[in-house]
Amino acid sequence: MKNGNGDTVARNIIAQGTTIQGDIISSGDLRIEGSINGTVKVKGKVVIGETGSIEGQVQCQSADISGNAKIKLEASELTTLRATSNFSGDIITKKISIEPGAIFSGTCQMGSTSQPAVPSHTKTDVKTKVLQ
Repeated sequence: MKNGNGDTVARNIIAQGTTIQGDIISSGDLRIEGSINGTVKVKGKVVIGETGSIEGQVQCQSADISGNAKIKLEASELTTLRATSNFSGDIITKKISIEPGAIFSGTCQMGSTSQPAVPSHTKTDVKTKVLQ
């Protein structure tokens, strides 16, 4: 697979039953079906599958979450919380999509991720389960 620059993009998978304690850095995409406790920095997309779980920090271009996440997430483009997701933590992203049934507990800051941080009194604190 090639990105827009003609470079080959790596696709990495952490399989179900695999546990990683530590940091992951990749110039490609990452799919998590296992468990990670640490920091994940990828230039592409992070997908947390239904069997996946992560605790720590994630920096990526976009995130698609279907599993469990207790993280501080910084996504420069789109963050998607699927109906099966259980997210706890902070999200800084340009755009967010939350499907009915998703559980989200934490704060969300939207807009350009290159802007200075918004003062905490203007952030949105949310603890909710999106109903169908």
